[in-house]
Amino acid sequence: MTNSNTLRIVSLLPSATETVAALGLTDHLVGRSHECDYPPKVQSLPVCTEARLNSQKNSAAIDEDVQSLMQSALSIYEIKTDVLERLQPTHILTQDQCDACAVSMTQVQEATSQLVSSQPEVISLQGNVLTQVWADLKQVADRLGVDSQQALADLQSRVDACTRITDQITAENCPRVVTIEWIDPLMSGGNWLPELVKMAGGEPILDETGERSRYLDWQNLSDADPDAIVILPCGFDLDRTRKEAQVLKERSHWSQLKAVQTDRVYIADGNAYFNRPGPRLVDSLEMLAEMLHPQQFSYGYQGKSWEKL
Repeated sequence: MTNSNTLRIVSLLPSATETVAALGLTDHLVGRSHECDYPPKVQSLPVCTEARLNSQKNSAAIDEDVQSLMQSALSIYEIKTDVLERLQPTHILTQDQCDACAVSMTQVQEATSQLVSSQPEVISLQGNVLTQVWADLKQVADRLGVDSQQALADLQSRVDACTRITDQITAENCPRVVTIEWIDPLMSGGNWLPELVKMAGGEPILDETGERSRYLDWQNLSDADPDAIVILPCGFDLDRTRKEAQVLKERSHWSQLKAVQTDRVYIADGNAYFNRPGPRLVDSLEMLAEMLHPQQFSYGYQGKSWEKL
């Protein structure tokens, strides 16, 4: 077990940074990825990664760039090995789940093999459903030498408070829900998102818990004709999502969808919440509950982290 007083942690994944914070170890972070922004105090830390693409392009252009890089066997992200060398971390947190989301385990292993002044322990997160996300939190705690019991209990108590109510909602009152993780081209929300929809009192359609997000064509969405649509693009905050989602209104089939006609289309800050497999997935669950069952839930997220389109 590591002595927490000697910890020097570099997190190359936003959800890992939030996991470290949930364990009370924020002050032991010495470096971060270019996307780590929560808790706010980490934004002053040295940045250890950069992206090879321009995230200010529109959805379609970003998707083209991502596909081009991956087909060329190039990583979307680069690690600043010189910064790592200077920081001399004892531990580096990364992921081994999605090459389009953050630097990969392979990249980190290659980078650390070049370090002279330190040989950090690499911890890779792979959470794909909620139980795995909690297992990742426990793994990080164990590897960093701290206890995870209280953090996990606090998170689970919030989940339980929500599901105690949604478990009582009858099937006919559970809306059929499609989550959209990318706008142009359309991608559905997989991994933990269908699970969160179920916990929030909805019926996820088009996706199964634990399955990867996938491309949709408009006919898929039209045929499914969901009761509710939640748009939470990967990497976009609420303002950016509002702007990018306008292209959906230009589609001829859009206005015919049941969710559109009944005013049950929602946009959310996917970047801060739904796209990060860490502690704030509980916030994401609470947001979904607010959207799907406003009579039963009012956590105060509406207008701040989500709104109707």
